[in-house]
Amino acid sequence: MEFKHLDVTGAFDMQHQQDAVMLDIRDPQSFKASHPENALHLTNETIQEIVADLDYDRVLLVMCYHGHSSQGAAQYLVNQGFETVYSIDGGFDAWKRANLPTTTS
Repeated sequence: MEFKHLDVTGAFDMQHQQDAVMLDIRDPQSFKASHPENALHLTNETIQEIVADLDYDRVLLVMCYHGHSSQGAAQYLVNQGFETVYSIDGGFDAWKRANLPTTTS
C-alpha cells in the first residue's frame, strides 16, 4: 500500500469533514511559530506516542515545509499499518499561501 497526494484545500476539507488528523513534521521552532490549527507535531521524539494513540482507520495528513519530506513520513505511516495517509503537496508553504488557518504554540 502507498500514501496518496493531496493539496492544501483538500487537506483542510478532510480535517473538518472527515476528522482527519494533521501531522506536522517540521522542526520544533517552525512548528511553535506557526502550524495548521489542530495539527499534532510529529517528531522522532513524539512518533511512538502519537502512533500508539491513533486508530489505524483514521485519515492521516502529513505536512512538511514544501511537500517533499512528508512523502517519506507518509510512507512510513502506511508501513506501520495506517490505511489512509496523505502527503500534502506544497506543504506548509502552500498552506500559508492559501490563507488557511494557522495557530502558534
